[in-house]
Amino acid sequence: MKTRLLAAALAVSMAFAQACAPGVDAAGSSANGSIAVTRDDALLYAADSDMDTVFVVDAKTNAKIAAIKVGRQPEKVLMGHDDTVFVTNRLSRSVSVIRRGDTTESARIDVGVEPVGLAQSNDGKTLYVVNATSLTETEFGTVQAFDTATLALKWEVPVGHEPRGIAVLPGNKGVVSLFKDGQVATIDLARGVVEKAGNDELFTQLNRSALGLTSTNNRTDFPNSTEPFPGAGSGNTGLNTVRPRGLEAVVPSADGKQVYIPGLVSSDATIDTRSVTVNNPVDDKSGSGGSGGYGGGNRCSGATSVAAPALLTLSADGTPQVDDLGSCGGAEIDRPGSVLTTSIAGVPVQGPVAATLDPTGSFLFVANRNSNNVSIVQTSQAAAQNSVNQANAKGDFSRAASNGNVTVNVGASPTGIAVSSDGKRVWVYNAFDHSISRIEKVTPNATEGVLRVVATQVIGEDTLSPDAVAGRKLFFSAVDSRMNNPGTGISCSTCHLEGREDGHVWNFIDGPRQTPSLAGRMTNQTAPFHWNGEFPDLMAFMTHTVTRSMGGSGVTPVMESQVAAFIATIPAADNPMKTAAPAAAVARGQAVFSKANCDSCHSGAALTDNSFADVGTFVKGKATGNDDMQFFAKGGLNTPSLLGVSRSGPFLHDGSAPTLKARIMNNKANNKHGTTAMLTDAEVDDLVVYLKTL
Repeated sequence: MKTRLLAAALAVSMAFAQACAPGVDAAGSSANGSIAVTRDDALLYAADSDMDTVFVVDAKTNAKIAAIKVGRQPEKVLMGHDDTVFVTNRLSRSVSVIRRGDTTESARIDVGVEPVGLAQSNDGKTLYVVNATSLTETEFGTVQAFDTATLALKWEVPVGHEPRGIAVLPGNKGVVSLFKDGQVATIDLARGVVEKAGNDELFTQLNRSALGLTSTNNRTDFPNSTEPFPGAGSGNTGLNTVRPRGLEAVVPSADGKQVYIPGLVSSDATIDTRSVTVNNPVDDKSGSGGSGGYGGGNRCSGATSVAAPALLTLSADGTPQVDDLGSCGGAEIDRPGSVLTTSIAGVPVQGPVAATLDPTGSFLFVANRNSNNVSIVQTSQAAAQNSVNQANAKGDFSRAASNGNVTVNVGASPTGIAVSSDGKRVWVYNAFDHSISRIEKVTPNATEGVLRVVATQVIGEDTLSPDAVAGRKLFFSAVDSRMNNPGTGISCSTCHLEGREDGHVWNFIDGPRQTPSLAGRMTNQTAPFHWNGEFPDLMAFMTHTVTRSMGGSGVTPVMESQVAAFIATIPAADNPMKTAAPAAAVARGQAVFSKANCDSCHSGAALTDNSFADVGTFVKGKATGNDDMQFFAKGGLNTPSLLGVSRSGPFLHDGSAPTLKARIMNNKANNKHGTTAMLTDAEVDDLVVYLKTL
């Protein structure tokens, strides 16, 4: 009933589109991620990151019109105000410009490292590009502003660690998401100046009760807590707190007073993967335990894993307007709930990566990459009720919609979503199927309608091997019962975001463990696996993790070889230091690497000896007895690969070092992590430069 009633309300949005996103007039359409639609709803532009191609498709007939070659790994598509298309080429450090009607690139703009986020100014004169890092440093990313007429650079400003998405708000304000840090920065776009850098405010607001705060006592000494205030880069607190992670798209509300950011909220609570139950704030408010080591049920939000899908709301100035997930309490402000829920029993939503609004601004459409579906979320009970009242729809619509979100299943790995200007059609790009799904209202009888996929058109093809194609789907899927219990709503990529890492420190019973990156690290050649090295091969690791922690039905040798094939294809994160670092400093740093005996452990092609060491940070955690903890006898933790280390911070197994230099300087005199006591400050600096080039 909820689906049908929501569809009925959505169908009338064309006539009652009173508000549009800032910078888009009433004739404009709305899109986010890997697909966009022209303002007359005639053409779709979809970026296929495997094929390095942007496809042009007739939006009405689904016929493929053109295949335009662009840069490596095209990621996001932005439809400009004049139907000029902009595409970020993530691994080419460029943005492609495609004019409507052209079948080739019109131009290509050189930008920073791993560009993803795109936005255009309200007057259409400026293009904003978000880069994961600058061209000369990996520790911060940038936002660049380009003149859309000349494509010349206007300004560039650093905005924090690993920025990802951007939204433009009235008054030349910009909001930027910081992907792994789970934070948000705000920019004065007129001057190219950061007004507010990322801080712990979002974390604090999500955890008010867990941190001992109240709505009237917003102090920072946390009087009701026995724990110190945990920094945003750690997670080793043991508190029932959660941390925002994987923040990507930034979607402005219709009036420009708020932004919505899909992402995750990841647990800080202690996780015991020796059993099949877990008690943590995201999974289980009642304390009764969940259905798997990484999953469970939340009585107040419907979240089903240790990393729950989130939809975070902030004001235009970056102030969080989110639920208190420690007590299931909401704020006194009109906005969506902070955790995404589902309307289909046994089918989770997971991995939200793209979102856009309907023409009225009453509903958000969220593409959930890991669960292969789209969530349709009410943004404002008041706005939704107003739309329904104007349309003379049934009076019980808003009550039904407020009880839960509508979910529509689509293809594999939806990464982009677009809504027509009349609100009657929604297009989704399914990256792993290379297809476009079209969602419409279908009326099976005279009075009620349902939203469903009415057409799916395959427009691309696989470029990976069949094993890697199958392994990628296994790795990302939160709905494949072989890999997980769909009730847990978790996948390998829930923690290994994009095959890399989430920047989170998980509090396992055997101690704090940071998620390691799998990208470009020769992972399949670095057994044993896990920080503790308790798994001698990938099959042993997957059997334990999939069946015990994720609740899957079991792993076969074929599945193991498929996942291994995919892992081998994950490209290393782009590293500007490989070419930007001064050659003399690199040479000196390499000599220091040997002088400090770093190469005694970090050796070979993968820069690891696959052995064990105690570098002075080894913490055993709360595990007791033999159980699965016999690996403590190894006397330390498994040596990680240093390939791509500069893009994988924070560092160490417990995430305690925010930078490489901080790791070397912390307890430098004890010679526990190499022979470092005798190194001069200049040698440390050279060593850091060298490490950043690996």
